[in-house]
Amino acid sequence: MHWQVGVLTCEAGCVLEDLENHLGAVNLMMPIDLGAKGSCLIGGCVSTNAGGIRLLRYGNLHGNVLGLEAVKANGDVVDCLNTLKKNNTGYHLKHLFIGSEGTLGIVTKVAIQCPPLPKAINTAFLGLNSFEKVLKTFQLAKRELAEILSSFEMMDRLSLDVSTGTFGLKNPLTSKSDGHDYYILLETSGSNVNHDEEKLTSFVEKALADDFIEDGTLTSDPAKVKHMWALRERISEGVLREGYVFKYDISIPIPSFYKVIEMLQERLRGQNITRLSGYGHLGDGNIHVQISIPSYKPEVAALLQPFIFDYVSSLRGSVSAEHGIGFMKTGYLHMSRTSSEIELMHEIKQMMDPNGILNPYKVLYPLKTKAN
Repeated sequence: MHWQVGVLTCEAGCVLEDLENHLGAVNLMMPIDLGAKGSCLIGGCVSTNAGGIRLLRYGNLHGNVLGLEAVKANGDVVDCLNTLKKNNTGYHLKHLFIGSEGTLGIVTKVAIQCPPLPKAINTAFLGLNSFEKVLKTFQLAKRELAEILSSFEMMDRLSLDVSTGTFGLKNPLTSKSDGHDYYILLETSGSNVNHDEEKLTSFVEKALADDFIEDGTLTSDPAKVKHMWALRERISEGVLREGYVFKYDISIPIPSFYKVIEMLQERLRGQNITRLSGYGHLGDGNIHVQISIPSYKPEVAALLQPFIFDYVSSLRGSVSAEHGIGFMKTGYLHMSRTSSEIELMHEIKQMMDPNGILNPYKVLYPLKTKAN
C-alpha cells in the first residue's frame, strides 16, 4: 500500500486496523472505524459500504473511496483506481461496486482519501433519564460542538448492562447506584487541545444547566477513552452469550429513533425475553435492536418479522442501515427501495453477471424473469 496527498491505495485483503496503524505513522487516519476493525478487510468494508462510529464526521465510503479495482463475473478487470478527488468524466462506475455486496464484481484494490490524524481527541460519557433529553442533547451538541463533533452514540440501560455485566467493564458514572436510563458517548476530534476541551466543557455545563443530562464525565486520557469505547463496542459481542439473539440494523428518522424499542416492548409483552434493548449511531439515525431469548422460538420470530420492517417502511426508513441485505433481507428490499429502483438493479445484475455466479441469492433473489 502507498499514500499520496492523503490518499491511501491498498489491496482489498488489508485488515482495517492494520491500515489505521500504518496511517498513524504519517499522521493520517482511516475515515471509517468499526468495532470489528481487528478482523474485517477493507475490501469487505467497501463492498458492504460499512458505516461505523465516524460516519457523522467523515461520511460513508461512497464519499471517501476515490477509486477501486474490481473483477467482473467473466474475469475481466475493471480499473477505476483513480486517486483524484475531482474527476467528473462520464459514469462514476466505482459506485456500482461500493455497497453491492459482491454481487456485481469482486473488489481487489481501493483508493481512499484519509483525513489528518486529530491532534486532540476528547470523549464525554453522559447519563440521562429520558430519550427526549437524549434528542435535546444531540441538538445542543450539533450547535455547540459543530465542526469538532465526530461521534454521537446512544445506549439504553440494558445495552450498557451487557458490557458491564458480561465483561466486568466499569460504568464511568456512579452518581446513581442503579444507573441511568440512557447513556451518550460522544467524541470530538480537532487540532487545538485547549480550544476543544473548552468547547466540550462548555457544552456539558450547558447540558447540565438545562437539565438535559443527570451526570457526565470528560476525558482525553487515551486509556480512559479506550475504556469508554469498549463499553459501546462490546455490546454486540456480549449479547451473543445470552442465548438466541434477534438483531436488527435499521435506519429511521431521528425523532423516532427509540420508538421502535418501545413498540417492541409492548408487542413482546408476556414472552420470555431475556433482553430487549437498543443502541447505535444517533447522529445518523442508525439503531441496533437486539432481542435475546434463552433459545429460538418461532412464535417470537413471527411477532418480530415482518412487523419491525413494516414499521421501518412506514417511516420511510431503511431495513438495513449499514450491514447490507445479504441472504436474510432479500424479501424486504422492496420496503426500502422503489419498484423502479429494484427493476434497474435487476437489469444491472443481469448485464454484469448473467449466470448469477457472484454471491448468488444475495440482495436480489430470485432474479426477476420477464414473460415471453
